[in-house]
Amino acid sequence: MAEPELIADEAVGVEILESDVAFRGHVWDIRTEKFAYNGGTLTRDFVDHTGAVAIVGLDDRDRVLLIKQYRHPIRHRDWEIPAGLLDIAGEPPLLAAQRELAEEADLVADRWNVLADYVNSPGGSNEALRIYLARGVAPTEQPFARTEEEADMETRWVDLDEVVDGVLSRRLQNSALAIGALAAHTARARGWSSLGAAEEPWTRHPQHR
Repeated sequence: MAEPELIADEAVGVEILESDVAFRGHVWDIRTEKFAYNGGTLTRDFVDHTGAVAIVGLDDRDRVLLIKQYRHPIRHRDWEIPAGLLDIAGEPPLLAAQRELAEEADLVADRWNVLADYVNSPGGSNEALRIYLARGVAPTEQPFARTEEEADMETRWVDLDEVVDGVLSRRLQNSALAIGALAAHTARARGWSSLGAAEEPWTRHPQHR
């Protein structure tokens, strides 16, 4: 008896009949698309997102670097992991992650791996996000000057087990933090065997759509 296929998401090529920007925003847009599907025509609005990267920075004591930042849509200063948009044309995701770690946390790392890929809200956004695991971390030579919501960011090194406890008790609710912490905790228990190469192809990156 044949083994069942591993469960995996399935890419679908649909015919796009119309695609227009319905609203142009400061950071990302709202796009309206009409497409053919199952013998009919559907119209959907969605956030047209640049995609993003995030970083689980882990020190030699298995502590994760967290940042606390104000997020206006939820009216909270939530705990997060360093992250940023893929909004520089042609910048590879790994380079973007290395830049964001330096800009948001004043850190560099000498070991990088892909930890997890996910789509944030596929019913209403095309945002794809890649989380990297960064180890061998060290301070940058020059601290980065921060403005706007980043000007009063708080940073803290927190034991990975404590971060997972915070996620499971619902005290920590940022999606990248939750997925990153749970993925890192599980990957560590498996001897890091699930990690991907730092430059592993990312077929769900927006440029491949």
